[in-house]
Amino acid sequence: MRMLTLMLLVLFGWLQYHLWWGKNGVTDYLEVSAVAESVALANENLHQRNQQMYAEIADLKRGQEAIEERARNELGLIKPGETFFRIVSE
Repeated sequence: MRMLTLMLLVLFGWLQYHLWWGKNGVTDYLEVSAVAESVALANENLHQRNQQMYAEIADLKRGQEAIEERARNELGLIKPGETFFRIVSE
């Protein structure tokens, strides 16, 4: 009986070791969970950026106002006969 108890204790210890520190154990699970969470956050940010780009593309395809706004903001273009004022803050 004593030998059976000793073997069961050794088996229990071996199983506990593999559960906590072995391959695919709790430590590996926690590491993979952290990586998966950071990847999910990065994917969400990229998804939002893609949605903004799709909206901008659709806006550019729809009308001249978006093209005009982009030319004014990014290229500094103005219409003929328009007066441009630049306010410089000090």
